[in-house]
Amino acid sequence: MTIDDIKTICVIGAGTMGHQISLCAALSGYKVKCTDISQEMLDKAGQFARTYLPERVAKGKMTQEQAELGLANLSFTTSLEEAAQDADFIIEAAVEKIDVKRQLFADLDRIAPSHAILATNSSFIVSSKVADATRRPDKVCNMHFFNPPLVMKLVEVVQGNHTSPETAQITMDLCEKMGKTGVWLKKEIYGFLVNRILAAINHEALFLADIGIASPEEIDTAVTNALGHPMGPFRLMDMTGIDLSYYIGMELYKETRDPKDKPSPLVVEKYAKREWGRKTKKGFYSYE
Repeated sequence: MTIDDIKTICVIGAGTMGHQISLCAALSGYKVKCTDISQEMLDKAGQFARTYLPERVAKGKMTQEQAELGLANLSFTTSLEEAAQDADFIIEAAVEKIDVKRQLFADLDRIAPSHAILATNSSFIVSSKVADATRRPDKVCNMHFFNPPLVMKLVEVVQGNHTSPETAQITMDLCEKMGKTGVWLKKEIYGFLVNRILAAINHEALFLADIGIASPEEIDTAVTNALGHPMGPFRLMDMTGIDLSYYIGMELYKETRDPKDKPSPLVVEKYAKREWGRKTKKGFYSYE
């Protein structure tokens, strides 16, 4: 199989990442079926596409024809079977919980055509953690987009020991077809490239806030003005979701049992209060 055999893409999850990955693929000419267990999330994803595309046309960023093609290529369903049964390439963008992902990959292996590649958009969970839930581990890899996928160019393609070179190459080629810049990691490592660097920054920023050295706002101000980052670590966590930071920390702690890998007390507090960032209108900042 080559990239030319990829015609239909299924995206699992219509949340923060999934709905934009779906639209990226649809705008690149692929037939895309986005599925989620929540009809409300699917409705929001559809409304986003119907709002975003006319805005891009109005700003001269795309033609009316491109917008119409993107919308025509995109469909939504709560049925995993309907979304995956004729897919050539599947991108899983569900919650960062290993048990959820393993069940999804087992289901996808049963439903999807035998030639279909199964990629996870997970930012931390390596695909070897889910590949053995399928009968096609050679067709399983990480394809990690960055938030927001419609804007961010980089995609990390991670080839585990189980992943065939063909699968990794097709995934890299798909990045290019979608207008992205792929980086090919030849080995699995927790956190991949970018998030390992980002995690070190976030860990220190949270530590400084936890012990009262400075507020999240002051730390963000220091990082943006002194280091030149476009946004500080707390503003970024609000955008990606504090719940995601909590889940990632808990999954790592379950694996290592090292107390230093537990989520920060500040993250735990925000998670417990359901102050998860932009998605809940409040996180380290208020978005009312």
